Amino acid sequence: MTPHMDNATPHEPNASDEASGDRRRISRKGLLKAALVASAAPLLAGGGVALARDAAATGDGPLALTPECDDGDDLTPPQMEGPYFKPNSPRRTSLVTPSTPGVPLTVSGYVFGRACRPVSGALLDFWQADTNGAYDMARFNFRGHQFTGADGSFSLTTVVPGLYPGRTRHIHVKAQAPGGRILTTQLYFPNEPRNNTDALFDPELLMNVRNVGNGRQGTFDFVLDVAQTPGPTDPPTDPPTEPGTSWAAGTSYRAGDRVTYGGVAYRCLQAHRAVSGWEPPNVPALWERG
Repeated sequence: MTPHMDNATPHEPNASDEASGDRRRISRKGLLKAALVASAAPLLAGGGVALARDAAATGDGPLALTPECDDGDDLTPPQMEGPYFKPNSPRRTSLVTPSTPGVPLTVSGYVFGRACRPVSGALLDFWQADTNGAYDMARFNFRGHQFTGADGSFSLTTVVPGLYPGRTRHIHVKAQAPGGRILTTQLYFPNEPRNNTDALFDPELLMNVRNVGNGRQGTFDFVLDVAQTPGPTDPPTDPPTEPGTSWAAGTSYRAGDRVTYGGVAYRCLQAHRAVSGWEPPNVPALWERG
């Protein structure tokens, strides 16, 4: 077994993202969360949820940690990751095949530390329900782990998870920086009716999701409790306004700006400050061709 596979199934005896049906109850904190859904999550000018990379681009650090997901009132029961977690997931970035039923979904983003710098080699272990709201407990369908790249990026190919009684639509994940503490949490979809009634729902864990063709694309940035030394601050630059401007690291881009990179034209999807490793073909969450 390789060292990476040794970390494939982290276990946190004092962390839980979902209690069993007879243990879980709607808490006062959960009800408050539901009431604040419309206002609690910071938004971008374009209507999406603010991403950690936005704060990183403007230098507004340190970043706030990605919250853990629980009802917040009681100590989490030991050895509880939720009734559907399974250890030893396979290492893979796609949980589907061409014949898998469901609405195609790609989730991409970055893992940052507290000083707004990316965390390379971070473990992300995902599991979710299929399009019908069922979890596979016999095998490893819709389960898999991966490690972030040198730029802290990750990408997951799957389908939109189905609904099941008592929960809104969500994806489970365990995130762990190399040698760090395990964060067990969940990712949520915006504009879901059940977000208002699910006691575990946390608006800080909303993904940015948009429709693309016959599928959907989600983006989310994790911020782990990793001590980092802030990197040098690049001198500020004015955002480009003319189409066809060459992409350059250190430039502040606005949604709608157009650049060229490698002879190909791209349109900016989200305001950000460019850094090396975020070249347009490498970050579909930030740039689209055309």
